[in-house]
Amino acid sequence: MQELLLEEEEKMEQESTGSGSSKFSSLQWVFKVKNMAWEAYKSKPFSHWVLLFLSSLGMLVAFPASSLLSRVYFANGGTSKWIISWVAVAGWPIPALILFPMYLFHRTSPTPLSLQLFCSYVFLGFLSAADNLMYAYAYAYLPASTAALLASSSLAFSALFGFWIVNNKLNASVINAIVIITAAMTIIALDSDSDRYPYVSNSQYIWGFVWDILGSALHGLIFALSEWVFIKFLGRRSFHVVLEQQVMVSSCAFLFTTIGVIINKDFQGMASEAKTFKGGVTAYNLVLIWSVITFQLGVLGATGILFLASTVMAGVLNAVRVPVTSIAAVILLNDPMSGFKILSLVITFWGFASYIYGTSTGSKLP
Repeated sequence: MQELLLEEEEKMEQESTGSGSSKFSSLQWVFKVKNMAWEAYKSKPFSHWVLLFLSSLGMLVAFPASSLLSRVYFANGGTSKWIISWVAVAGWPIPALILFPMYLFHRTSPTPLSLQLFCSYVFLGFLSAADNLMYAYAYAYLPASTAALLASSSLAFSALFGFWIVNNKLNASVINAIVIITAAMTIIALDSDSDRYPYVSNSQYIWGFVWDILGSALHGLIFALSEWVFIKFLGRRSFHVVLEQQVMVSSCAFLFTTIGVIINKDFQGMASEAKTFKGGVTAYNLVLIWSVITFQLGVLGATGILFLASTVMAGVLNAVRVPVTSIAAVILLNDPMSGFKILSLVITFWGFASYIYGTSTGSKLP
């Protein structure tokens, strides 16, 4: 198979000799990426790529689904930002159910829990709880498509924090992507009147915008810190450390969020909220249950990407899910899509392309 690929490559190089230099340059770049991908594939076992595919699927399917469900909750009568933050981490036993059989049947021993590692889990749990609450406020006041587009700024923050914390490469293409995505966010800000819901005040819309950007910044920081924990304390020994980190971080975030819900007395209001929810108690319960599942699968996918690849790839996939969420919100939730928002989406795609090009030429593929 490889010999056939090399022969085909030689033929294409010969055919391109008489063409323009730009065409030859493009073919060289294609061949370079192809060879990098082939070498990367050979360097890892097949199980690595299966897990990488499943983790990517978790980020690209579960995360958008959880975002849409958050908007469905608020659009149909849900009002508690703490409750939607709580369901984001209430599914922490899900990875635990996968982890414990690995201890029993695969002769895998738990990672020793040092004081530094424990403090890292607690700190990441606190950041995750705060991040979920910020996004809850964003989805309470913004259409899902707008909130998702603003969340694409997490790509820029992932690149910056990855550069500062874990020394990921930062080249001209990545910097260009950061500038482009920032411009796309500015366009959305200038078009705030076109997609604001009638029941959302101007100040609430602005705060939703602010909380979304702050949540995206925190999301990028969590990505970089999670990779740092893998490098510093866990190593890349086995996939079970991914599950260990998610169980510990999510359970800590669950504890912090539960304290907030209790203090805010939102548990007491769930019964009355369910009765007034559009679709009734059954619809209310289904939205919350599926939110628990999709949030946890999305986080598991993201943690898996950090373990199997890097903050760079996690940032790319986290950004790619943005147009997926935006388009799904327009189709499924009838979100308004103005000309400015379409322009912002196109510019965001441009930023993604620049980022992917920069990371693929500046470093090896995972």
